[in-house]
Amino acid sequence: MLSTARGDAAAAELQIWASRVAKEVDPAVAVQTEFDADSHTFLIRLGKDARVLIFRFSQSQIHTDGREAECERTLTRKIKDLWNLI
Repeated sequence: MLSTARGDAAAAELQIWASRVAKEVDPAVAVQTEFDADSHTFLIRLGKDARVLIFRFSQSQIHTDGREAECERTLTRKIKDLWNLI
């Protein structure tokens, strides 16, 4: 479980976690997170230079035990996808 908090409070915790993971993969990647109340998902924005990649995590990914590794693999893959954007 990445966060026991809900909504914007969970987004703040997710920001800390995502920034830590991103810095391990590529220190130049900037990470922003926010909670989208309409879709009940967490928006993750990855930026490097002029490239931006946006994706979402569901509430179940963030609030379910045992899914941390899945989320870390997803974030790492998305950072690598950002490298390949033209």
